[in-house]
Parts: sequence; structure tokens; C-alpha cells
Amino acid sequence: MITARNLTKKYDGFVALDDVSFSFEDGEIFGIIGHNGAGKTTLLKMVSGLVTPTAGELFINDIDVIKNPVALKEKLGYLPEESRLYETMTVENYLAFFGEIYSLSPQEIRVRSNQLFAALSLESDGKKLGEFSKGMKRKAAIARSLIHDPNFLVYDEATSGLDPMTSRFIADYLRRLKSDGKTIVLSAHNLYQVEAICDKVMILRRGKMVAFGSMKELREQFGSMTYAIFFTIDDPGKLIGHSKTYRQEEGLYVCDAESIGELNECTGMVVEAGGKVEKIESRYPSLEEMLLKIGK
Repeated sequence: MITARNLTKKYDGFVALDDVSFSFEDGEIFGIIGHNGAGKTTLLKMVSGLVTPTAGELFINDIDVIKNPVALKEKLGYLPEESRLYETMTVENYLAFFGEIYSLSPQEIRVRSNQLFAALSLESDGKKLGEFSKGMKRKAAIARSLIHDPNFLVYDEATSGLDPMTSRFIADYLRRLKSDGKTIVLSAHNLYQVEAICDKVMILRRGKMVAFGSMKELREQFGSMTYAIFFTIDDPGKLIGHSKTYRQEEGLYVCDAESIGELNECTGMVVEAGGKVEKIESRYPSLEEMLLKIGK
């Protein structure tokens, strides 16, 4: 279990993180979101043992990260937002270099490298890292974070700036790492991916935690379920005069409802005007809508 109590970080009077507490289980993916300057990177570096809090406690299983950050390093895979690579190295030499830092044997390095090459669809073709595309550089950085087979991963914007295909590949790979028993803490601007892969999500605003929980819990906190009624109608003019408004989407007309009562009102309006209800979708507030509601 990862447990944080009253984490605070101040820089010359500026409060980057303000009294943040949370906990989550091993084997979960924990997402941290917020506008720029919210404190996401500060918290990630704190969880990685790279930044010491001004106040508070942080335990990762049996490790007191504040008192003994070195004990965390051999169990930690860290990926910063910028992939700073040794660009004159080949990816094989790059992984071997870090494998040696973690005291892996040449055979262990070779086995782990081959496994990561296959899992990440990473091919070097004899190129140096400086010749890689941005997506391939990011994959190489992820492979480096995993060469020593850590249990705990901290990824800062793992898919930032990548093309949609590479971004989706990495998101799917994070799911596979979770299924292998890894615990992952990540930040991401791609809120759709956060919704899709995270077990718990924290929303930060100006260093303070304003929400924390599963997507189900966050949706209950930020708003109830709404409904979208999709319908066809030969003569939309027959809807004029009704209190419910409608729009066009996906080649159909759509009426929105915020309750079962409004849902019944919308479907009644459509049938009365000679239309046909094609489908009804239940919709929850998205993380993007939650961030907009919170404000900067």
C-alpha cells in the first residue's frame, strides 16, 4: 500500500503542494491530473524520493520514503516528462549501461532487454538513440525504467507529444504492466486515457487536492448521470413549440435529459411529433468537464 499524510512542499514561501493525503493499493494505476502549475510533477518527484517534502509522511509498503529514499530506488522505475537519453549510444548499450548500474549480470541484461524489445515493439536497426523518432525515444526511456524489473513505476506524461497510435500503444502497455502486478503512478494531459486505465484519480488545483477516488466516485461527486436521446424525424418543424431543445449529432437529432422525468418528456415529444427514437445513451461527466468545473 502507498500512504501519504499531509504532504506539503514550499519553495521560498511558494506552496507547491499543500497538505495532500491519500492512499491506494499495490497493483493499481493511480492518475494525477490538474492544470499546469497544479503540483503534479512536484508530487510525482516526491513519490519517487527525488524531492523531500517540507512536511508530511510518505510510506510505500514498508519503506519510509522521506527517511530512506535510497531504499526505494532499486524497486522504482521513474520516467520524467522529458526523455533525456544518451543519444550517441545504441539502445542496446543504453539498456546495458543502466542494467549494470542496477548490478544485473550480462545474461540478465540480455534477457531483460530482449523481453522489453519484444513487449515494446522496439527495434534499433543499429541506429543511435539520437536518430530515433520521438515515439521510439519514449519507448527506449520506458524500457530503461523497466530494465531492473521494478514493482513501482512513476511516469510523468508518458504519452505527451506522441502520435495517436504510439500513445495508444503505450497506454495499452501500461495496462499489461498492471496485469503483471506493477503499481503505477502517472500524470497525463490525455484525460481520456486517464479515465480508461486508472483505478484511482486525484485532481490537484494550486497544490491542493480537490478530489480523489475511482471514476465512479468522482462522477458521483461532480454530477449525476445524464441521457442523450437520439432520434429521426421526417419533419423537424413539428418539434417547434416544445419546451425541450434538440441538436444534430452523428447524423441524428439529439435531445438531452438530466433526469428520468426529462427523458420521458423527450421521448414523448419525439413520438408525438411522428419521430422514432433510435437509441438512448447514458452519459457521465468526463474528467475534462470536472477540470473545467474546478477552474484554474
